[in-house]
Amino acid sequence: MINSSFKPKLEIMMSPFSLPKNFSFENYRVVWEKVNFSGYIWNSVIVSGVSVIVVIFVSSLAAYYLSRYSFKWNSFVLFFFMIGLMLPMKLAIIPLYLLMRNFQLLDTHFSLIAVYVAGGIPFAVFLFYGFFRTLPKDLEQSARLDGCNDFQVYYKIMLPLMKPPIAIVGIVNLVNVWNDFFYPLIFIKADELRTIPLGMLTLFGEYDTEWNLLFAGLTISSLPLLIAFIFASRLFIEGLTSGALK
Repeated sequence: MINSSFKPKLEIMMSPFSLPKNFSFENYRVVWEKVNFSGYIWNSVIVSGVSVIVVIFVSSLAAYYLSRYSFKWNSFVLFFFMIGLMLPMKLAIIPLYLLMRNFQLLDTHFSLIAVYVAGGIPFAVFLFYGFFRTLPKDLEQSARLDGCNDFQVYYKIMLPLMKPPIAIVGIVNLVNVWNDFFYPLIFIKADELRTIPLGMLTLFGEYDTEWNLLFAGLTISSLPLLIAFIFASRLFIEGLTSGALK
């Protein structure tokens, strides 16, 4: 992909596996200016960033409450979240589309964010719930003796300990949302609201495909995920291994 992004289209067809004869950033310039790629990236950043932040915040609060407090409907509420892991949301695409249409949310970023948050919460609650169950309750009791209320115990004591599971939830959801093509195709029609995967569709013609621009666009779109994983990889691996051992 990176190799082909520096080649003209004819060279990709003639020698797809060879190195570029002349390294040129012309494909990157054209795809940035001609295809409104900067707009697609900004849309993806907004949708992905808001979705991941809301998933982490809502799921961590829900998991913290379910794991540290006992009430009558505890098991039922936890099972309700777990149902989301068993049922693919794409099976409900027609009711979802009608729901978004009735609320006049079609062709808005909020329709995508709502779907991504709903789809990401079950896995996040499941992961956070297991992590919270491993933490000793002495930490909370000590914080309460120091005058912390319930929410202060959550964000001052528990949240700093949650970096590994937060990294897992963040990366998993970021990859899913950033690369998703299905829901933008269903809910988004306006070109200025398209995310990167849907925006790349403009490079596919009925009789021809701009492969050089497509590879350049894909290379640009993959960089944020690579950077995010490089910075969070230690926490990601630490969270997986600590969860397995515990």
